[in-house]
Amino acid sequence: MNIDGYEIKPFADLVDADLPDADLRGADLEGADLRGADFYGANLEGANLRFADLRRANLEGANLEGANLEGANLEGAYLAGVNVTGTILEKKEEPKNV
Repeated sequence: MNIDGYEIKPFADLVDADLPDADLRGADLEGADLRGADFYGANLEGANLRFADLRRANLEGANLEGANLEGANLEGAYLAGVNVTGTILEKKEEPKNV
């Protein structure tokens, strides 16, 4: 997937990428380096952001409905107005029968 000249793929290097209002529904950005990226108003519905580095990223007004953020680093990320309905933030362990 290529959007605005950026290659959208697992483990991509998108440090400081400028992607406001981008349509990234279902994008696979597992393990991507997204530090300082601008996703203002972007649609990341159902996106795979497992273990992505989102430190200092701007996610203001972004749609993260159903996105997988398991293990993602959100330290310092701007999250005002983000839709997190159904977002996966951590893997739930299945209860073990003893």
